[in-house]
Amino acid sequence: MTEIEPVYGAGTLLLIAAAAVALLLFLIIRLKLHAFVALVLVSLLTAVAAGIPIADIPDALLTGFSGTLGSVALLVGFGVMLGRLLEITGGAQVLADTLIARFGEKHAPLALGVAALIFGFPIFFDAGLVVFLPIIFTVARRFGGGILRYGLPTAGAFAVMHAVVPPHPGPVAAANLMEGNIGLTLVVGLPVAVIAWFLGVHLVARYLSARYVIDVPTAVFGRMNGGRDQGGADGGTEDGGTGAGGVSTTTATQAPPRFGTVLLLLLLPLLLISLNTVISTLITAEVIAEDQVWANTLILIGQTPIALLITVLVALAVLSRGRFTMGQATGILDDALGPICSIILITGAGGMFGGVLRASGIGSALTDALSGLGMPILLQAFVIATVLRVAQGSATVALTTTAGLISAQVAAEGLSDIKISLLVFAVAAGATVLSHVNDSGFWLVSRFFGMDVKTTLKTWTVLETTLGLAVFLIAALLWLVTG
Repeated sequence: MTEIEPVYGAGTLLLIAAAAVALLLFLIIRLKLHAFVALVLVSLLTAVAAGIPIADIPDALLTGFSGTLGSVALLVGFGVMLGRLLEITGGAQVLADTLIARFGEKHAPLALGVAALIFGFPIFFDAGLVVFLPIIFTVARRFGGGILRYGLPTAGAFAVMHAVVPPHPGPVAAANLMEGNIGLTLVVGLPVAVIAWFLGVHLVARYLSARYVIDVPTAVFGRMNGGRDQGGADGGTEDGGTGAGGVSTTTATQAPPRFGTVLLLLLLPLLLISLNTVISTLITAEVIAEDQVWANTLILIGQTPIALLITVLVALAVLSRGRFTMGQATGILDDALGPICSIILITGAGGMFGGVLRASGIGSALTDALSGLGMPILLQAFVIATVLRVAQGSATVALTTTAGLISAQVAAEGLSDIKISLLVFAVAAGATVLSHVNDSGFWLVSRFFGMDVKTTLKTWTVLETTLGLAVFLIAALLWLVTG
């Protein structure tokens, strides 16, 4: 659903949005209402209060919900299937052992974060996080310190790559709208992302994870070696026990997959998605004709859900040998999908809430109110993106809307390609900060890491904010250096 013509001014719409967020937090934190129910209820009330025509409210609700599910459900579903297969065959343990052997226990969070930075180059935030979950959980269970010690650096790495570095859609769209050089944005964006991650995520995560110690959740992936599952004596099976579908969850009788096999399974979606990116770029540059069947086939299999589907099929073929039958695999995959139903629904409802705010016209109203602020263009880009991000939740919408708003000013000032790239980073920084309850990614992190809303605000929201500020400060310093 497109935005309606705003019924109220920007100030009134901001008050409505603030009241909606306050009500949502009250229902979830104080009244302990289930997040899914609270999000749908507040979305409905917000749509009415914002003046969306009654006849259009169902469409406004379903558009945000279905749009988010369309991008999240397949990724999360295939991702946890792959994660469960790696977990139950010992593959996640092998990868974790190898990483720790190379980096050491003390540097395990750094090792996971660096790996996520590499994998996050072509993979979207949610897909990358889901694929890495079994590794995060395995390392956290082995060394302790809570899930956030390892989860925050990893999630933050995927977040910064998704926000700052092409070929991710946000920075690509922003660079295009401001007629910048995407190649230069990529080259400069990589070191900016890495430095911002180290300053705004890795260092901050060490403090946050020490202050908020969250036990490793068992809802997504059950206890692995050294722990106990539900059922059986003492609540479950230890090493040598039986897990989903009657399959041994350990490697007592069957050797776990080799490190190279596990690494190839994790690299497969990376390679497929990279093919999509490369071919799409070459078609855009008219190096390859867009009607080439082979090129479009590579683009198709490189779509993130298709790439993950192919990876799951390959994992079934490779990991099942001597370990489980295809009939038992059904039980394994069923056990993987069951616990994530709530996660998917809550994430979709978060998208519904953000969709209602966008449909209410708050984006247009704020854009009109924020134009011509009379401040330096770099700061203006950051402020506008921040306000739009806080108001309606979507980082991509904040990125593209802000880039479109300042594009005329960019053209009028005749800025160089490097300056435009720095503007892209400033916009991305503003679109990253202050992730909260109207952001579907907020709910994804909250549920996967087993956090309540209050704790997620104190950890993930803070981390996203320090990350965004780090990106902006680096862009501002480079702006001064480049004259």
